[in-house]
Amino acid sequence: MSKKPTTVQIKLGQASYDVVIGNQLMKDIGVWVTPLLNRKHTAIVMDTHVADLYRDELTATFNKHDIKHQTIVLQAGEQTKSFEQLQGLLNHLLESKIERHDTIIAFGGGVIGDICGFAASVLRRGVGIIHLPTTLLAQVDSAIGGKTGINTPHGKNLVGTFHQPKLVLADTDFLDTLGSRNLRAGYAEVVKYGALGNRSFFNWLENHGTTILSGNKAHLTEAVIESVRAKAQIIEQDVFESGSRQLLNLGHTFAHALETESGHNETLLHGEAVAIGIVLAFDLSVRLGYCPSSELARVKSHFASIGLPTRIREVLRPSWSVKALINHMQQDKKIVDGKLSFVLVRSIGDAFLCTDVRTGVLNSVLTDSFAESELEKAAQKSNV
Repeated sequence: MSKKPTTVQIKLGQASYDVVIGNQLMKDIGVWVTPLLNRKHTAIVMDTHVADLYRDELTATFNKHDIKHQTIVLQAGEQTKSFEQLQGLLNHLLESKIERHDTIIAFGGGVIGDICGFAASVLRRGVGIIHLPTTLLAQVDSAIGGKTGINTPHGKNLVGTFHQPKLVLADTDFLDTLGSRNLRAGYAEVVKYGALGNRSFFNWLENHGTTILSGNKAHLTEAVIESVRAKAQIIEQDVFESGSRQLLNLGHTFAHALETESGHNETLLHGEAVAIGIVLAFDLSVRLGYCPSSELARVKSHFASIGLPTRIREVLRPSWSVKALINHMQQDKKIVDGKLSFVLVRSIGDAFLCTDVRTGVLNSVLTDSFAESELEKAAQKSNV
C-alpha cells in the first residue's frame, strides 16, 4: 500500500532541492521528473543489475510521459569508478546529444551516483542530474550532498567535484531487491549518523536494527528519513566540506584505506569497511582519552549483532599490513599540512575533528584490529 512520501528539503539557496522518500514512487517517476526537464529529453545511466530489474519498467513510464530518452548501462561494481569508465560515459552522453541545459538521470547505487555526478559536473561545463538511488547506502548518504568522484590507485574518491542534484527520489521499494549483505552494508552508514551526532537515534537503532534489516518497511523508511534529515542539517552548514561536514567521514579514513588495499572490489563492501572504520575511530578515541570504553563496546556490539565486521582481522588479506594502511591514509582528503586528521568522538553522538593523533597510538589500534582475538586463540588451542 502506498503512503504519502516524506520530503526533506536540502536548503542551499538557488541550489536547493528535495529528497523525496517513500514507496511506489517508481510508477509516478515521470510526474516527478518532467517539471525538472527543460525539454523532454534525457539519458538514464544504470548498472547491469539495475538494468536487468528495472529498465523495461522505466522505459515504459518515460514513454507514457513522452520523455525521449537513451539508456546507458555500465558494469556493476566499484571498479566502474575509473577514468576509463568516466571517459566512456562522457562519450555516450555526448552521442546522446545531451545539451547544456539538459538533465541526466543516475539510476542505481553509490557507484552510479558518484560517476554520473562527476560526468554531469564536467559535461558541457555542467548539466543537471537527478538521482534515483536504489541501495540503502545511496539513499541515506551518497546520493545526497553533491559529492561526486572516481577512484585512482592512490585511493578512493580522490578525483571529483561538488555538483548538487535537482532531485533525489528515494523509493524504498528498490531496497526489497537488495541482498542481505548489501542491505547490512548500507545500514553501517545509517548507524554513522547516530554515532556522530544523534545519540537518541543510535539508541533507537539498537532497538530496531534487527527489524530494519529483516524487512520491517516502516522502521526501514523511518531510518532513511532520519538519516537524510541528519545529513541535510550538516550539508546546509558546510556545503563544500571545509568544516563540520567532515564529521560525516566518521570511520571513513580507515574505511577508504581498507577499500584501497582491497583493490576496490566486491570482496569488501564500502559499508563493511565503514563499520570497521567507525569501531577503529571509537577505539582511537578511547586510547587518546577522549571517550569512555563503554561507548566503544556499545558501538562494536551493535555492529556485531547485525552481522557487520568490527575488526580488520575479519576481512584480512595476506598482503595487508599496518604500514600499507597508514600509507593509504596519507592520501586522505582531510590531510592538512601533511598531518592526518581523524573524526573522533567524546561519546556516541558527539564527534569532532582531531589533528593531534600520535602515530604510536594509531599503530596500536590498527595492530590490535589485525590480531587474533582471545576467543580465536582459545579456539585454535582447543583444535590442536
